[in-house]
Amino acid sequence: MSPLRILRPLHEDRPRPKALIAVPFALIAAVTVLDLSAPPDVHLGPFLVAAPAITASFAGARMTGFVGAVAVLTQSLVAVARTSINDLNHTYQIIALFLISVFVTFFAHLREQHAREMSHLRWVAQAVQRVVMPPLPERSGTLRIASRYLAAEAEAQLGGDLYAVARLAGGTRVIIGDVRGKGLDAMGEAAQVLGAFRSLTRQEPGLPQAVAQLEAGVAAYRDGLPDDGDDERGAEAFVTAAVLDIPDTEPEVRLVSCGHPPPLLLRSGQVRSLDVREPAPPLGLGSLAGSAFTAQTFPFGVGDILLLYTDGVIESRDSAGRFYPLPERIATCRAHSPDVLLGDLCVDLLRHADGSLGDDAAMVAIERLASP
Repeated sequence: MSPLRILRPLHEDRPRPKALIAVPFALIAAVTVLDLSAPPDVHLGPFLVAAPAITASFAGARMTGFVGAVAVLTQSLVAVARTSINDLNHTYQIIALFLISVFVTFFAHLREQHAREMSHLRWVAQAVQRVVMPPLPERSGTLRIASRYLAAEAEAQLGGDLYAVARLAGGTRVIIGDVRGKGLDAMGEAAQVLGAFRSLTRQEPGLPQAVAQLEAGVAAYRDGLPDDGDDERGAEAFVTAAVLDIPDTEPEVRLVSCGHPPPLLLRSGQVRSLDVREPAPPLGLGSLAGSAFTAQTFPFGVGDILLLYTDGVIESRDSAGRFYPLPERIATCRAHSPDVLLGDLCVDLLRHADGSLGDDAAMVAIERLASP
C-alpha cells in the first residue's frame, strides 16, 4: 500500500455539511422578526454581525460576502420599517455591519488562499515522497508484505522515515530506517540511503558487506553537506536502520541492526523481540565506533509475521505521557494478514496518541507463506 494513502483520511479537511449554510440565514431571519416586534427603544440589529462571522468559519469569501450583503440589506429594510433609513441609530448599525462584513470576507479570502497554498504543498510533498519511496510490493517470493506511513503533521509529510524491499537471487532484502531530523534535509538523506540500497541490491553483496557500503554512503553524504556554519548539522547526520535478508526456502531471517528498534516476531499469539547480540552504531557513525557489521540469524517460519517499525511508533505518548506499548498491543491482535495487522495498529496508535503523533511513524509487516 502506498505510504500516502494512510495520510489523506487523517489530515485532509473533511467537507462541511451543506446544512450549515442555512444557519446564518436562519439567524438573519430570527433577528429580523424579533427586531421588528421589539419595542421602539430596543434594537437587535447589532446581532446580525454574527451571520457573516459564522459563515466565515466554514465557508469561503464569496458566501461570506453574500451573507454579509444580505444582512446589510435586511438591516436597511428594518430601518425603513421601524423609523427611517436616515435615523442616526440605524445608520451607525448599518455602517458597522457593512464594515464588519467586509473584514470577515477579507479574512475568509486569506484563509482560502492559505488553504490552496497548503493543498498545493501537500500535493508536491506526496508526489516527491512517492518518487523517493514508492509503494512496497504486496508479494515477494514466499512473503506477503504490507506497509504504513503516518506523518506527524499534514504540512510535514517530507519526513525522514524510510523503507524498501528488493529481490535477490533466492530471497528478499528489506530495509527500514529513520533519518535524524525532518524536512528536505531528512528527505534528501533518506533518498540517498534508498538509492544506495537499490543499487547495492543489483550487485547482490552479502548482507554485512551491503550494510558496510550503506554506512560509507551515509558518511560520504554527511561529509559532502555544505558548510553553512552549523557544526552540528554534519556531525549529527545519521540514520538508524535495520537491514534483513529473508531466504525463500529457509525458515530464517538474517538481521543487521544499526541502532534501530528491534523487529518483533509474531508467532501463534506470542511476540518475540529480535535483539541482536552485536548491534552496530547508526549509519554515518560507524567510523566513530570502528565496529564491523555482523548479521544474526533468527527463525522465521511459515505463518510467522515480522513487524518492522520506526521509533515514532514506540515513542508515541498518550495524554498521561505513557509510551505506546507495541509488544503488548501486537500480542492482542487477532489479525491474520500483514495488511489487517497494520490497519489495526494504526487505529490503535492514533487512539493512544489522541490523533496527534509526535514524530513520523513507519511500519512494515512481513508474513512467511508456504513455498509455492
